[in-house]
Amino acid sequence: MDSLIKKLTKKKLKISFAESCTGGMLASTITSKSGASKVFNLGLITYSNQAKIKILKINKSIINKYGAVSYECCLAMVNNLSKISKANINVSITGIAGPKGGTKLKPVGLVFIGIKKGNKTIIKKNFFKLKNRKLIQKAAVNKTLELVNSFI
Repeated sequence: MDSLIKKLTKKKLKISFAESCTGGMLASTITSKSGASKVFNLGLITYSNQAKIKILKINKSIINKYGAVSYECCLAMVNNLSKISKANINVSITGIAGPKGGTKLKPVGLVFIGIKKGNKTIIKKNFFKLKNRKLIQKAAVNKTLELVNSFI
């Protein structure tokens, strides 16, 4: 984490997050470190579909057709966050942390992570085979930080 903050600081980059299943853990992880104020711009916890629609301006039809935990929703989250935040790097996370809520097609542990920098965007589909909600959230945060670090 310290190396990521140093890297962002050195490159004069600002980062923002739109989190769902991690409930603010990503923002909390970065802001727990000294120097975060130089790089951290904005964190939104858009946990409900309503928040995704109202705050992130996700088209309702995306959620109705693909669900909140989908490549399409994650992409819309990161794209719309970039318009709101004006940060250099924008990150979105949506998934199913469990222990309930999973289905055969979308099991507990399914997490989509989106990262947008300029006109380059990646969406990664992850499956964390962990038994515990907090461990899934932590794994999603760690994977996100790893992806951001390699993306910049």
